[in-house]
Amino acid sequence: MLLVSQKTKLIELTNEYAVMDGQGQQIGAVVEVGQSTVKKAVRLLSNFDQFLTHRLEVRDATGPVLLLTRPAKIVKSRVVVTRPDGAPIGEIVQANVFGRIRFDLVAGGQLVGAIQAENWRAWDFAVTDAAGTEVARITKKWEGLARTLFTTADRYVVLVHFRLPEPLASMVIASALTVDTALKQDDRGFN
Repeated sequence: MLLVSQKTKLIELTNEYAVMDGQGQQIGAVVEVGQSTVKKAVRLLSNFDQFLTHRLEVRDATGPVLLLTRPAKIVKSRVVVTRPDGAPIGEIVQANVFGRIRFDLVAGGQLVGAIQAENWRAWDFAVTDAAGTEVARITKKWEGLARTLFTTADRYVVLVHFRLPEPLASMVIASALTVDTALKQDDRGFN
């Protein structure tokens, strides 16, 4: 279980998230990197943030473990997942725009899994492998520690049901840790 919490800021110009284990101990972070002054001004003064490229580093205590890039988008989101040295892992690709939103997890040109919204506006996602078996869940609802700590759209719980093989493991972690910034950047919907 991972708990993901956006760091609270009066004015959000960069995205930062703390990643904690099930006991609430911080074990990592997700940090937006490479923003120019112009991009920060656009974020401050407009709603066009979703149309800009976003770069995120997933870090543990030793440094970056995954790099994620969400290129500028018009209709559908896409996130490129790489190792810190730039070696490709895969892509998270929005498969549809209407109805229950789905993102495909693609590695080496092959479908390795998917993220499926439970309903049109839900903050509950089932993460499946290529065969459609649920391997993880991203939710705001959890009985236990998270119930009292995590109650807003900027805080959520990631449950990975069992140890996953690569590249699916990295793709699931990338999906879970970036669902807010990279996949649901526009909080008016899944655009």
